[in-house]
Amino acid sequence: MGRGGIGGGGAVAAAMAAADVENTDSTRSFVNDVKRIIIKVGTAVVTGQNGRLAMGRLGALCEQVKQLNSEGYEVILVTSGAVGVGRQRLKYRKLVNSSFADLQNPQMDLDGKACAAVGQSGLMAIYDTIFGQLDVTPSQLLVTDRDFLDPSFGNQLRETVVSLLDLKVIPVFNENDAISSRRQPYEDSSGIFWDNDSLAGLLAKELDAHLLIMLSDVEGLYSGPPSDPQSKIIHTYVHEQHGRLISFGEKSRVGRGGMQAKVAAAFTAASKGIPVVIASGFAIDSIIKVMRGEKIGTLFHKEANQWGCSKEVTAREMAVAARDCSRRLQKLPSEERRKILLDIADALEANENLIRSENEADLAVAQDAGYEKSLVARMTIKPGKITSLAGSIREIADMEDPISHTLKRTEVAKDLVFEKTYCPLGVLLIIFESRPDALVQIASLAIRSGNGLLLKGGKEAMRSNTILHKIISGAIPDAVGKKLIGLVKNKDEIADLLKLDDVIDLVIPRGSNRLVSQIKAATKIPVLGHADGICHVYIDKSADMDMAKRIVLDAKVDYPAACNAMETLLVHKDLNRTEGLDDLLVELEKEGVVIYGGPVAHDTLKVPKVDSFHHEYNSMACTLEFVDDVQSAIDHINRYGSAHTDCIITTDGKAAEAFLQQVDSAAVFHNASTRFCDGARFGLGAEVGISTGRIHARGPVGVDGLLTTRCILRGSGQVVNGDKGVPKELVKELLQSKFLQTLARLLLESSLLFMTCNGAI
Repeated sequence: MGRGGIGGGGAVAAAMAAADVENTDSTRSFVNDVKRIIIKVGTAVVTGQNGRLAMGRLGALCEQVKQLNSEGYEVILVTSGAVGVGRQRLKYRKLVNSSFADLQNPQMDLDGKACAAVGQSGLMAIYDTIFGQLDVTPSQLLVTDRDFLDPSFGNQLRETVVSLLDLKVIPVFNENDAISSRRQPYEDSSGIFWDNDSLAGLLAKELDAHLLIMLSDVEGLYSGPPSDPQSKIIHTYVHEQHGRLISFGEKSRVGRGGMQAKVAAAFTAASKGIPVVIASGFAIDSIIKVMRGEKIGTLFHKEANQWGCSKEVTAREMAVAARDCSRRLQKLPSEERRKILLDIADALEANENLIRSENEADLAVAQDAGYEKSLVARMTIKPGKITSLAGSIREIADMEDPISHTLKRTEVAKDLVFEKTYCPLGVLLIIFESRPDALVQIASLAIRSGNGLLLKGGKEAMRSNTILHKIISGAIPDAVGKKLIGLVKNKDEIADLLKLDDVIDLVIPRGSNRLVSQIKAATKIPVLGHADGICHVYIDKSADMDMAKRIVLDAKVDYPAACNAMETLLVHKDLNRTEGLDDLLVELEKEGVVIYGGPVAHDTLKVPKVDSFHHEYNSMACTLEFVDDVQSAIDHINRYGSAHTDCIITTDGKAAEAFLQQVDSAAVFHNASTRFCDGARFGLGAEVGISTGRIHARGPVGVDGLLTTRCILRGSGQVVNGDKGVPKELVKELLQSKFLQTLARLLLESSLLFMTCNGAI
């Protein structure tokens, strides 16, 4: 880990290896060299709204301290809350000892020093109890500002703290408000330090800390009051940039300072060379995330003003840049756009070893983190995959150019021509999980269709996604711009991107039901995608069982983690206990498929009972159930399916046709594996995803699904003039779509046939 004296095999090391890699920030790489940490926890974190101790938050705090301590970090705690704890106890004591007259006219004003004296022992007792359960020993150190006036005090303090840290004891500091020289601890800001925020900053310098973490009741420093929707979190504080722009809200509801006090203490400590992060104490893992180098909270750093020159690209700037680049891409001749795709294919093949190396690094981290096998399978770039992807890109490059393709041309009046043409949607935001090969497919389709693109891949494949994005962007000419395809690395930016309905035109989430549902709920931008891949295969009573065996095994075993893999096998009831079905079930079990049964299958075959028919396994498991007939199968699929891909295996043409017409799914097959539902297998070259919606595009979405239409009118001075300016005596179709052309040809042929049959020809 690059941290002196610290082992690399503990819990934090493992957590860092499996961390949210996309959240890491290069400006926070200094945490790799941190050993001594001061954690300051405020009163608003220690206590709840009712003033009582927030035991859950205290427990999470102590668990994180324990984790760091066991990893070899030297952790010092500065805690507030003693006055709040004492006030609660004294209020209760005063209430108990009150007379009836006192209760009629309650006076609850309590001296802050008395509250501190009572609360210090109670607060420390809580820390001692929680840490004791975690096999950690805390120690209490109470200080006042007068102590620091003694020149020898600093040396004595350092000796004591170092001795405690060597014994892996957690020093717990608090200002001794009970004997403070200030007239009112909550009002008097004189002295060397004046609250626990400034005390934490002072101790960070005195004790040679490498990092100060200040836990607050908000996620960090905002550009305005956190309750204001217009306020944005500031991830890196630059005094020259933010110092005069920030407006502070109210002070802490219970403590002495509030955010203004924290900023002052953090800025002072940072100017002395001690990095400070203000983060939420309400989150259960904020401290660990800070130590991973994740981009959470607000960082104060001595060199932050230098970083400010290379300002972060905001979500809006990234989206606008992609849009501008897409417009330049659309202006290129078709052959130049085609060449970009060919160059990308060549670049991928030339860098295959590098891509595989980065992918293997992702896989190693995922396996060490204990990720599910199905997720690891989706992450894997297998041998030959890059060659296959390059081939798909070349197929897309060789497709007919879709941009400005004319669908229809009509002369609506003399010298007034109406045209409908294809045009790009604009800017696409694709959010996908696990599969780095999806990045290549999506990027190639976006380029062919002339769209700008923003990509957010899963954290587990960050290295794979980063190298693929770098290679693809490197093949895009400067005339278009490298920002045509943006890679979003921080998941916090997704929320900002989803608000940009004036710049981003379509969101396509590829992943779990939870991901798709969250995206749909969080944006006004149109969303195209599917939530689940609960694909069915129905074996009808007339099915060829040899064919059924081939199809079912392929649909389940070929790639069980795919969204088009079979999840439910429906079987006609007449096939129960037949040799053909028994052979099929045996083959599934031989392949390692675990079979769960619906109510009927559970009772007759004694297989484990499934909890729900609406279940996507993404693994070597499936649900089996018997149905009465094809109509029962159709009703079951329409009720429990996800409108993705469903298949019937039968030799009965009437049953097949009923299934194909009545199953309400994006793809419905007869005697073919559900695994065929794929853009490449449908001849689309690739796909950005599979849509189960009914608007804009459905099924595997290729280039045509990333296009919309533009209406063009070519005139010669015509005006409407109350519909008098343009005579409508002639509407001439100059060009029709292929569908309309085919329909016209069929009508003409039918007309000629009718005339022939009647002796007209």
